[in-house]
Amino acid sequence: MHLSLVCLAKPVLHGYFRSSCSWRVRIAFALKGIEYDQVPVSLIKDGGQQFTQQYKTLNPMQQVPAVEIDGTTLSQSLAVIQYIDETRPGPRLLPADPQKRAQVRMISDLIASGIQPLQNLYVIQKIGAEKMQWAQHFIDRGFQALEPILKQTAGKYCVGDEISMADICLVPQVYNAERFKVDVGQYPTIKRLNEALVEIEAFKESHPSMQPDTPVDLRA
Repeated sequence: MHLSLVCLAKPVLHGYFRSSCSWRVRIAFALKGIEYDQVPVSLIKDGGQQFTQQYKTLNPMQQVPAVEIDGTTLSQSLAVIQYIDETRPGPRLLPADPQKRAQVRMISDLIASGIQPLQNLYVIQKIGAEKMQWAQHFIDRGFQALEPILKQTAGKYCVGDEISMADICLVPQVYNAERFKVDVGQYPTIKRLNEALVEIEAFKESHPSMQPDTPVDLRA
């Protein structure tokens, strides 16, 4: 009974408009049709609001997102997405078939562990003047691995013809690639999948240009 009552409360997403990891969670909520509240955590203002002691109690790694849901607080976007998938109705974000599910996790991990962390804000700030070349190098390196994998797994979307956690990871990463002036045209499968996904409403409404904390000059 207690868990049922807790589940009635809206989840709260503590995130940043342009954070890939926060965006992934927004996409998952949108695909599942889950209403949630947002608490902006600026990674820039006041030297980074993620470094406050108050936020550290939510996410000891002092990263976004942190999600309050069902009486607990979760961090790490892939863990959040999988929890949402396991506890909420709606379209599956991980396929029922074990092989396809493993492929979704492989692609998601490749992006979330092998590509994105190397151009997140904290790392880029440490790199300094060479940040553009650094980001381009590691995005290209990751996409060179991702492209042949997707050629094998993709149908309409990353794995077959159903949207999955892999697609949720892909779109924010392509957005990052474009921000850092990577020529996505070199990767035709990645480009094709991204073009199909960004036309879907859940990806549109969760876009960084549409969030409560989006700066006025970056709004859609």
